[in-house]
Amino acid sequence: MAVRIAVCLSGRGSNLSALLDALPAGGDVVVSLVISNRENAAGLELAAGHGIPTRVLAEPGDASAWLAVLRRHEVDLIVLAGFLALVPAGVVEAYRDRMINIHPALLPRHGGRGMYGRRVHAAVLAAGDTETGATVHLVTEEYDRGQILGQAAVPVLEGDTPESLAARVLGVEHRLLPAAVLAAGAAGHPVPFSLTPQGSAVRNVPCPAP
Repeated sequence: MAVRIAVCLSGRGSNLSALLDALPAGGDVVVSLVISNRENAAGLELAAGHGIPTRVLAEPGDASAWLAVLRRHEVDLIVLAGFLALVPAGVVEAYRDRMINIHPALLPRHGGRGMYGRRVHAAVLAAGDTETGATVHLVTEEYDRGQILGQAAVPVLEGDTPESLAARVLGVEHRLLPAAVLAAGAAGHPVPFSLTPQGSAVRNVPCPAP
């Protein structure tokens, strides 16, 4: 049986688009719901165009509202893809180790409350970092503190602006998130993975102790 996922977003849904392009018909994963905290998020229209049910949470801090809609759609895994609200602790607990987020930096650097979008890329440039990238991690009650499952790096180039850096990072996000979801679908739950040059995921299995 396919893993049913809910994708949560607050904006245009470019990561949702990349994910839908990467998921094979009849595969291990199906997007069964798209959630937003903003009724004008363009990603909702994208989802509707693919026949995916959508839901706007007017009170994103209400765990009972979350859980009601997640259970109604029999969601197995939650994917935060540009969702700019803190998921309630009750939802994190109910979906412990079954909720992932993609962050536009190489955590643990440049994460935490208020670090999203342009702010992240401006912080990377202000710090003088020579590389940045994207991270997929498990979601906990704290922003960007869960176990890192996979990362992909890009160089910071001379003359970069937050906007040019954001565009380069977004390119790896569009490879990293589908790889994470496909790895989770194959395993039945989120797992550590590595991204190959072709964009597919290789599950990272810890070596046994000698």
